[in-house]
Amino acid sequence: MASKSSTTIARRARTRAEADFATWLMMAKLGSFDTLPENAQKVLNGYRERLDRMTEIESKAIAVRETYQAYYSDMGGTGEAPEPEPRTPPPADRGDAAVDNVVRFKKPQKPKVTRIADRGARPAPTSGPRRPLPAWLIFIALCAIVVAWKFLTK
Repeated sequence: MASKSSTTIARRARTRAEADFATWLMMAKLGSFDTLPENAQKVLNGYRERLDRMTEIESKAIAVRETYQAYYSDMGGTGEAPEPEPRTPPPADRGDAAVDNVVRFKKPQKPKVTRIADRGARPAPTSGPRRPLPAWLIFIALCAIVVAWKFLTK
């Protein structure tokens, strides 16, 4: 059994390898292949060469594994990098999201607004929620003020 520190190093190295490979692949697709570091170009070239012989998923897994092994040794891991435990999605996401591989966004909950008056010692009168003034009522009030100002200044 691996020690806790090597397990932590392995987890961090695996996460970093997956994130870096995805970033490198996206940058290469956007035309920035020449600006990538030399190790990234080497990994992506190996990935592209393997695409002729195997599926994209298999080629990606090998590329991430190579990067993971390099990161594991760079982070201080000793020996062969342990095989990571397979990731299982959280219980809430095990439904059809895992089947169709689509991220579903939830609508954010509206924050509960507390007013300063509501925090006071005496409760405010409960006549229902206040509705904002319609724009046409504000416009009419402003017109009435302008007319009154013209009338009073003459």
